Parts: sequence; C-alpha cells; structure tokens
Amino acid sequence: MIGNDIVDLLQADKDSNWKRKGYLDKIFTEEEQFLISSDMHPALMVWLLWSMKEAAYKINSRVTKLRTFAPIKLRCNNLIIRKCGATGNILYEDEMYFTSSAFNEDYVHTIAAITEKDLLLTDIKITEHTSNEYRSSNPASVSHHGRFLALAYI
Repeated sequence: MIGNDIVDLLQADKDSNWKRKGYLDKIFTEEEQFLISSDMHPALMVWLLWSMKEAAYKINSRVTKLRTFAPIKLRCNNLIIRKCGATGNILYEDEMYFTSSAFNEDYVHTIAAITEKDLLLTDIKITEHTSNEYRSSNPASVSHHGRFLALAYI
C-alpha cells in the first residue's frame, strides 16, 4: 500500500503562515522543529516534513479506516537529504512507513509505503492539475495541491 502527497510551494507560501506563533508546535516534534530552524531553506524543510507525514497518514487511514489527522503524532525519522530529494521513515504508533521525496523550486512530493520495496515499484506522474481524466488510469494514490496533481501507480 502506498500514499503520496504533493505541496505546491507557491500556493503554500500564499496560504500558510507557518512562522506564526504556535504553528510549528502543533505539527512538528522538537527534533523536527530543530531541523526546520537549522536548515538553510526552512520553508522547504517545513513542506518536506509535512508531505512525509501526510503521505504516511494516507496509508494509515486506509488501513485503519480512521480519519483523525494528528500530525504531531507522526514522527519523521532517519531523514537523509540530497540535492533534490530525501528519504526517511515516519513512525506512527506501532507502525513505520518508508518515504521517498523529490523537490524543486515548484513543489515537494513524497511517496510513502509500508515496505521499501513498494517505494521502488511505484511509478509517479506529476502534472499540472487540469481535469479528472486521470481517474480512468486507476492510480493507487492521488494527491493534488495548487497547480499540481501527483499520481502514484504500483
């Protein structure tokens, strides 16, 4: 099972004031807040960690059928950041999810899976969000934000 999340950085910049008092405390652990505050690009780190949590949440909610999103309970772990991407794990209760992220000046995209193998077997298509025609291609996971649509196929 997989989940994916995309963040349109331009849209996020318009819609979210993540610097306001208390915002980060509601979403990120102390360790994650340290990563944000010490990064050269703190806004990018905010949306990378957010997309990791959101992608893992999508798997968990499908498995458990529970729709309570409590981002502070999803903990980013083993984060390895590269030039245009990152890998890591999300810990949530007794579960661990593997993540792989890609980012550029326009978006952050993360795919999460129950196994590392599922990450390797997933095909991703990111396009401008224009219509619902993608539904006939039966993606395993769909995410959209702002200008972008991300489809994940197994």
